[in-house]
Amino acid sequence: MIELKRALSAWGSADFRKVLKAEIEQLPSDTLPLQEGMSHSSYVSEEPFKVMIIDIRDDTAIIYAKVGIFYSGIIAGCSCADDPTPIDSQPEYCLVCLNIDKQTAWTGVSLLPD
Repeated sequence: MIELKRALSAWGSADFRKVLKAEIEQLPSDTLPLQEGMSHSSYVSEEPFKVMIIDIRDDTAIIYAKVGIFYSGIIAGCSCADDPTPIDSQPEYCLVCLNIDKQTAWTGVSLLPD
């Protein structure tokens, strides 16, 4: 689980989407299910990823955010010394749902089907 304290602090304000987007983009990529969401490559690239907030809903305890993540993946060669295959990045995209607890800011992340 991750903690989105700045986003929770901004909940209810006009800046919530902007704060949530920025806070997610600061997360290490391995805290999100990017590897599981790949469809064109085999490993998540170390390039920065971008976030698009699609939908926000809430109930008394949880803020639900549907988020699209644009990132890059790579198709790695055999890593042999004489392997001529260049490491090219491929565009990837996945949808995730963030469940932000309104009391603690602890956030569950799950991959959604496209």
